[in-house]
Amino acid sequence: MSKASQYLLEGVATFLIGLVLWRFTGDVDVPVVTLTKVGVVMMIVGGVLSANGLHHVARGRT
Repeated sequence: MSKASQYLLEGVATFLIGLVLWRFTGDVDVPVVTLTKVGVVMMIVGGVLSANGLHHVARGRT
């Protein structure tokens, strides 16, 4: 598996997990963190990883 496809796969998976957390955990109470905010952060990180993978694909790096 090339580095570009690995970044894309990790980014999309992280984004989707963050989206699920953000959308469906509004009523869940956790003592330390708010799961909706964790979901937003995970969506941002997933977007950055996906953009990095797309950059690698566009540049032709492995």
